Amino acid sequence: MTEPTIRLSAVDPTADALFVYGTLRFGRILAALLGRVPSTAPAGAAGWRAAALTRRPYPGLVPAPGQTASGLLLSGLSAREWRVLDDFEDDEYELVPLMVESGTGGSPGTVWSYIWAAPDEVLPGNWEADSFAERQLDRYAARLEGF
Repeated sequence: MTEPTIRLSAVDPTADALFVYGTLRFGRILAALLGRVPSTAPAGAAGWRAAALTRRPYPGLVPAPGQTASGLLLSGLSAREWRVLDDFEDDEYELVPLMVESGTGGSPGTVWSYIWAAPDEVLPGNWEADSFAERQLDRYAARLEGF
């Protein structure tokens, strides 16, 4: 078994959830990476946005007062699945604890999320999941499914 990466050193895979707001919101992407779709629940991160990035099909989570990034909470991930997702994430991401609110009216809680740490690549507009699904999901997922 491989040692967890430094980014994962504080994560408790038996208890912690991951907030995803970009390509990992799609079951097809999760299935290609993990071989299954873990439990999900809608959630939002107030004070953040899923920003479009220069020449990248996926977003980066960046601070944005007055906005809320919508996404999903992934739970029930194994230690192996955490490592797979961590390997999938670009080096420009930092894994940090993040306060989110459940989309089902639950109370806010702290989970983990990958935030974008390369501000020079952040575009003014938000990344649109519907646009990605319509224009790029099939090609993006097929590339992952080929590995």
